[in-house]
Amino acid sequence: MDTKELLKKVRKIEIKTRRLSDHIFSGEYHTSFKGRGMTFSEVRQYQFGDDVRAIDWNVTARYNEPFVKVFEEERELTMMLMVDVSGSESFGSKNQFKDEIVTEIAATMAFSATQNNDKIGLVLFSDQIELYIPPKKGKSHVLRIIRELIEFKPKSNKTDIAQALKFLSSVQKKKAIVFLISDFMAPDYEFVLKIASKKHDITGIRVYDPREEKLPNLGMVPMLDAETGEQRLVNTGSKSVRTDYEKYYHDKVKYFKETFSKCGAGVVNTRVDESYVTKLLGYFKSRT
Repeated sequence: MDTKELLKKVRKIEIKTRRLSDHIFSGEYHTSFKGRGMTFSEVRQYQFGDDVRAIDWNVTARYNEPFVKVFEEERELTMMLMVDVSGSESFGSKNQFKDEIVTEIAATMAFSATQNNDKIGLVLFSDQIELYIPPKKGKSHVLRIIRELIEFKPKSNKTDIAQALKFLSSVQKKKAIVFLISDFMAPDYEFVLKIASKKHDITGIRVYDPREEKLPNLGMVPMLDAETGEQRLVNTGSKSVRTDYEKYYHDKVKYFKETFSKCGAGVVNTRVDESYVTKLLGYFKSRT
């Protein structure tokens, strides 16, 4: 992709996702994810109903009437976007590929965080860490993240969510808001998720295509595994082949939902032909 085409794509995504974050998500994001604590703001005269524990006795003694301390939430947070860039994310049977939806979701979250003056970091992963951008603030930083999401070419096509979560724990020492975006067609990440979710506020966003849920009966079909690169003939006319595939797929989905819920992490499921806006807003509202 040449520079002109890349900039055009970045601008298109910026316009769409910034409008969403400005008018819809920034307020919901602010109320859904709390700051690190409360900081002193000012003192004011005591009013009926105020908590007596908030009385500032030094100021009260000086003016001979009660004053209370006013605190406000310390808002600054760090958002980490962890995005699966393995081969299966390039799949799409409708109007958009999964990786295009993933990019829009990540950009919307990033602009929402920027609206709240939060830092945003990015981890692109396959079965290894493909790219790490440390958390920073600002529009230019967000635009860099969008550029990487659009044009980055991973070294590997496989997926290892456990490896990505281990990396998160090693580089992000303070609590962060974490959005892990993937199709979650990967096994064995419960143990590391349990550890990471004790420190961080983690939400798994599963992006999937409806055509992945079951194999159509098309007879003998050459198929390419996007993650392994292996190509072979598959007899989709066989009922047992279709049944085994559906079981494999639904077992992975069940593992994702149950594991994230068990570890106290959030869960969002959105199909490529659905409105991710509706899904995310519903999730934010449920948190509040």
